Amino acid sequence: MRVFLLALGLCCTASVHAQSPTDYTQAKQKADADEASLSATHSAPLLEAQERVLGDGIAACATPNADTSPFVVVAELDATGKVVRTWREGGTPLAICVQKQINGKTLMAPPRAPFFTSFELTFTP
Repeated sequence: MRVFLLALGLCCTASVHAQSPTDYTQAKQKADADEASLSATHSAPLLEAQERVLGDGIAACATPNADTSPFVVVAELDATGKVVRTWREGGTPLAICVQKQINGKTLMAPPRAPFFTSFELTFTP
């Protein structure tokens, strides 16, 4: 009986994780959970890949008087690390442009797919 319940619990957990988020809030929750589950071995390369992709996005999108209000972009990665879907909180032109730049980029192969991660930007003067 214990084995059955354990298997049932694992099945349900996998099923819930496999469901695609319908909005930003759900996607962000999945990103927070996925990122928190990473070991240091996986976390450091993900952060490096995020910095690279984000740096390229900011360079392509920045304008002299850009609205630097905080924003977040959540990305869903496939098994190869390619961004297959994004969600955004924040509607400035910079946020919209960075989201477009992140779409389709490749970060790193995650430990499982789908894998959710977020880019949280806060600018300080």
